[in-house]
Amino acid sequence: MPNTQATWRSEFKALRILMMPILVTQLAQAGYGFIDTVMAGQVSPLDLAAVAIGSSVWLPLFLLISGIVMATTPLVAAAYGARQYQEIPRITHQALWLGLVIGLVGMVILQQISFIFPLLDVPNNLQQQTELYLHGVSYGMPAVAIFCVLRFYSEALGYTKPVMVISLLGILLNIPANYVFIYGLWGVPKMGGAGCGWASAIVMTSMMLVLLAYVLYAPHFAKTRLLQGELKPALGLIWHISKLGFPIGAAIFFEVSLFSCIAVLVSPLGELVVAAHQVALSVTSLLFMIPLSLAISMTIRTGQAYGRHDLAGVQRTRQVGLITTTIIACLSATMIILCREMITSIYTPHQQVQQLAADLLLFAAAYQVFDALQVGAAGCLRGIQNTRSPMIMTLIAYWMVALPVGYGLAMFPLWHGQTLGVYGFWFGLITGLGVACVLLNWRLSVNLKRLKQRWIHNK
Repeated sequence: MPNTQATWRSEFKALRILMMPILVTQLAQAGYGFIDTVMAGQVSPLDLAAVAIGSSVWLPLFLLISGIVMATTPLVAAAYGARQYQEIPRITHQALWLGLVIGLVGMVILQQISFIFPLLDVPNNLQQQTELYLHGVSYGMPAVAIFCVLRFYSEALGYTKPVMVISLLGILLNIPANYVFIYGLWGVPKMGGAGCGWASAIVMTSMMLVLLAYVLYAPHFAKTRLLQGELKPALGLIWHISKLGFPIGAAIFFEVSLFSCIAVLVSPLGELVVAAHQVALSVTSLLFMIPLSLAISMTIRTGQAYGRHDLAGVQRTRQVGLITTTIIACLSATMIILCREMITSIYTPHQQVQQLAADLLLFAAAYQVFDALQVGAAGCLRGIQNTRSPMIMTLIAYWMVALPVGYGLAMFPLWHGQTLGVYGFWFGLITGLGVACVLLNWRLSVNLKRLKQRWIHNK
């Protein structure tokens, strides 16, 4: 028993050490959008609206790109666990080629996407500012794709602090860069809120260059030094990374697009409902960074154990990680229930919006455990290089369960001609996340049994 307790304590410590810098990195990335919104809002409502619309366009694309190259994490972690150090630069080089290509594709998409604005009835004066904002952001897409590959390479080897520090430095750079492009200094034309896009591109490129310099010269990357040896594209390996990574990106995209879709569907219910929905969503998105960061840590630990063919290590990471994330989720739910009115008052002075947002946060409290367990299971599945199942299961849970259930409850009368309104959508979210939790954890159990049989057979 003491030995079991010691190994569990050791695993918890390893996950915690990995998780804390990743959490700061995730919060820093969320901070860029917050800073852009606040600084654009100081110029005019038009500039704020342009940044809001532009962000809703490029952020899902960024998450899709980031998810695709996230395949770097389990592949590098497995090679590291198997002590195949020579494979790590080879994998990362091909991931860099993939990142460069999809980053360039993302750049072109953002530069040509303005044709959708008339279809969405975006006013003409807003179209111009939004297009200028997206044009600026587009030039940073190749850099951000490469940065993500380098980030996942470093984190998979257990070095999470460098990325954290660079992300925090990026926030410090973002504020003056925004100011220069918004108000026009040192020969830069005055762009208003659209200048935040150009500033973002500079910040993305700067962060990529700093991280590249770090991984090329830091002593602890000596065994897996990049940009040495074979650098030419290897289409077979690039295709393997793509096959592993695309389902990750698609699963993330399904979840993000669901929340974006709900934000549009609640708009007929009135501006107060939309405002309350956004406040509650902002709170839950911030809290979600904690289980998400733990899930990324679980991917790294599981991937390393997978590379060693250490089934006990995989199972230990799963057990400790899921228990830890459940405890965190229970604490988050308790905090939401006890502090929801105080939290909503920070976002808005409007009493009706505060009260409705506080009511919606009760639904958020109800799905905290489901959300934490589904993202934790998905993290373990990525670690053992199963990404297709989470993609299919999240598609089913979010788009075939959560959205239809939510829309039906929100828009169609149930009794006495009454609908649930926005509450229906949030009940749909609880249902969808519950389904995702059950499906993903069931899939993880099945995969671990098959893994055990395969490794025993191979011995």
